[in-house]
Amino acid sequence: MMLIDGPRQPPASGGRPKKLVIFLHGYGANGEDLIGLAAPWARELPDAQFVSPNAPEPVPGAPGGYQWFPLTRLDPSETDRGTRRAAPVLQSFIEGEMKRYGLGPSDVALVGFSQGTMMALHVGLRQQQPFAGILGFSGALAGREGLKGEIASKPPVMLIHGDQDQVLPLGFMFDACEGLVEAGHGAQWHISPGIPHGIGPDGMELGAHFLRKVLSGRYGQTAISGV
Repeated sequence: MMLIDGPRQPPASGGRPKKLVIFLHGYGANGEDLIGLAAPWARELPDAQFVSPNAPEPVPGAPGGYQWFPLTRLDPSETDRGTRRAAPVLQSFIEGEMKRYGLGPSDVALVGFSQGTMMALHVGLRQQQPFAGILGFSGALAGREGLKGEIASKPPVMLIHGDQDQVLPLGFMFDACEGLVEAGHGAQWHISPGIPHGIGPDGMELGAHFLRKVLSGRYGQTAISGV
């Protein structure tokens, strides 16, 4: 099994981690791309350990860039195959991190961006014991057709997407929401006005609020809704 790792930020409290936030970066980026979210979010999550692994494969021609799987076009069959191929590596990493810190699935939140959101949704929804939550920025749902028969748990999901995203246009978020409903689940969602393929200040604030709620066990969700 291929091993992955990346930058980390320990709990701001200085104590032993009680929660774990795992960042999953997008295509062509690396773990450094998202670990910067840990500092502002640590104010809301002082007992959380943050970790941002590099995806398993280097991107050809992009020094320092990694991919969870090759992405030549936004084709459903390609993203489905890719997430399935990369899932065991990510699953192994998550299990190793829980063991490292003595935490369980209910203490873990996955935070994805773009291709990382595809991975967070794929692995997080097929986890037998639910994670605390899944937060996805500027992403998509891979394997929509098979999800209904494969979904194993229903953690809270929040999807945030910019309305000026030209890489993964806003329709991908609504497709993901519809796919979750078809599978008997749901998601909370938010559109960031004027934001391209990235994370805006509103997304930062809402993401921190979502993580605080799910990691404290005070979040309830049964259906799709916008905020």
